[in-house]
Amino acid sequence: MRPMDRAYDALLLDLDGTLLTPDETVHPRTREAILEAERQGVEVMVVTGRSKISALPIVEELDLGAPAVLFNGCAVWCHSEKRMLEERTLSNRTLARLHDWADRRDAQVIVMTADEKLALAPRSAAEERNFDGFIGVQFVEREELLRDYTIRLSFLVECGEAGSLAVVRDLEEAARGPVYVSHFPLSILPRHRTNTYSAIDVHAPCRGKAEALRFLADQKGILPERVIAVGDAAHDVPMLRAAGLGVAMGNALPEVRAEADRVVGDHGTEAIAELVEELLLGGAAARPGR
Repeated sequence: MRPMDRAYDALLLDLDGTLLTPDETVHPRTREAILEAERQGVEVMVVTGRSKISALPIVEELDLGAPAVLFNGCAVWCHSEKRMLEERTLSNRTLARLHDWADRRDAQVIVMTADEKLALAPRSAAEERNFDGFIGVQFVEREELLRDYTIRLSFLVECGEAGSLAVVRDLEEAARGPVYVSHFPLSILPRHRTNTYSAIDVHAPCRGKAEALRFLADQKGILPERVIAVGDAAHDVPMLRAAGLGVAMGNALPEVRAEADRVVGDHGTEAIAELVEELLLGGAAARPGR
């Protein structure tokens, strides 16, 4: 497909529940399709809530030319130059208030800078289980948690009948200043299906994953209407809304599917490959290797 025939010039892909299969790998046909799309001039970007520490192995394996958007939009990592292009951090005053909130609520907290993940040692089997799948966490003393250049505070809490929205409102009030908050039940992750905790992530003010659309427009001159965005969770909604075509995975939360322009198959299938072949490679007949 020639560029002048394409309706879209960029593809934004969430990782967990989207590009990654349930065993946290990329389907071979999907990998082939997105790399071929890149060879044909499409900007293919990973846009994830993951930290740099946990996203980097996947980003390096994919070896895409475009930068990756990390921390739900608060950082942009350039794989080729091995450096952060953008980084938004929480103010020390806001951090102190949020740590006080965690102490009052007796909540688990994970402190994330660009190169560190710090937490207190788990105090129970349930808290220990919450760290399953977290990459690179260091257990430290309480006084070491207040870190300069913190990009994210992740709170792991049991929200009870009130639900995570009530906890988020309480947390935002405690911050006493502008922050960007995303949250999800840990049970949406394959290895946490029966977990009753929720993750509430607090970042510096930003547009969430819609920052990827801003980056493409500013740096590449690609307008939002020429972007496809694919995701499955609530924190993907900002980029689905901003993109010319917002696509939800079949395994996405109901509220995410309701926001999408299109719903495709589950993340364990070849759904993304089929989408790329149809919209960016001119249909199945254009599949690489045929």
